[in-house]
Amino acid sequence: MEYRRLGASGLRVPVLSFGCGTFGGSGPLFGAWGNSDAAEARRLVDICLDAGVNLLDTADVYSAGASEEVLGQAIKGRRGDVLISTKTGLPMGDGPAEWGTSSARLTASVDGALRRLGTDYIDLLQLHAFDASTPVEEVLSTLDRLVNAGKVRYVGVSNFAGWQIMKSLAAADRHGWPRYVANQVYYSLVGRDYEWDLMPLGLDQGVGAMVWSPLGWGRLTGKIRRGVPLPEKSRLHETAAFGPPVDDERLYRVIDALEAIAGETGKTVPQIALNWLLSRPTVSSVIIGARNEEQLRQNLGAVGWSLTAEQIAVLDAASVTDASYPHFPYYRQEGFARLNPPAV
Repeated sequence: MEYRRLGASGLRVPVLSFGCGTFGGSGPLFGAWGNSDAAEARRLVDICLDAGVNLLDTADVYSAGASEEVLGQAIKGRRGDVLISTKTGLPMGDGPAEWGTSSARLTASVDGALRRLGTDYIDLLQLHAFDASTPVEEVLSTLDRLVNAGKVRYVGVSNFAGWQIMKSLAAADRHGWPRYVANQVYYSLVGRDYEWDLMPLGLDQGVGAMVWSPLGWGRLTGKIRRGVPLPEKSRLHETAAFGPPVDDERLYRVIDALEAIAGETGKTVPQIALNWLLSRPTVSSVIIGARNEEQLRQNLGAVGWSLTAEQIAVLDAASVTDASYPHFPYYRQEGFARLNPPAV
């Protein structure tokens, strides 16, 4: 397993990390992902550790805390062998104190996560969404206290806009508070919006990407093909409305390219899609999920080999879209210094 620095921090993380959203799954979204109990979760963690995947990612909102509870049971007795990443900030109920990242909510959320996980520290705490109702100074000063108390070691964000990250980083630098070193983002061959703003920001500011839904919300698993109906057992029947939309023609164009390269390499469609992400700038770790051992072992096969430059170019061409304003003039006109997303 290859390990990379998480952004500009000293924390080294595996290029593949394991998403625990399937642990204890319940409800229309997380129940469709999976519902591993403690015994099955322990087996999946065993396989991850044997492969060198020691970063386990969860969130308090996953099945109302059940994912953290099951993860805590699965790592009992071997806390020192794993890195735990969890997230907070999304609503956990209908009350005014059950959403956001105010000082009170953030402090209580961390204490609740520690209790469910059965640990006294979180390796990486990420804010699951930007809370526009709380000043960034309040958020960051609270994170500073949590880090100084030893409850949190590194901090990051997820689903933030570029200006929200920069405003926070500027405040952190101004006051000497912890900087965000991770950005958990949606990024895939059928979702490349990350490249326009957030990727250049990550390069400039030392914020590493942890990629969620790298298979395009389950669309790049190899089960969807041009001209073939959606498989009856696909979780997309229940969950498509929750995830990022994808234009059908673009989806099938990417799938066609993936299938062609699968024929050349002997690798599977999801392995190729994951390997492509590992070649992208700023990517520190790609979060893989699995409902069972077979899925996990297949996804682990995405490392230990590399696509050729020609194969990457084919995937780039199949998945590229026009940049949104104000970016498109810089990509259509020569003479501008810029990050070229297809470049490694």
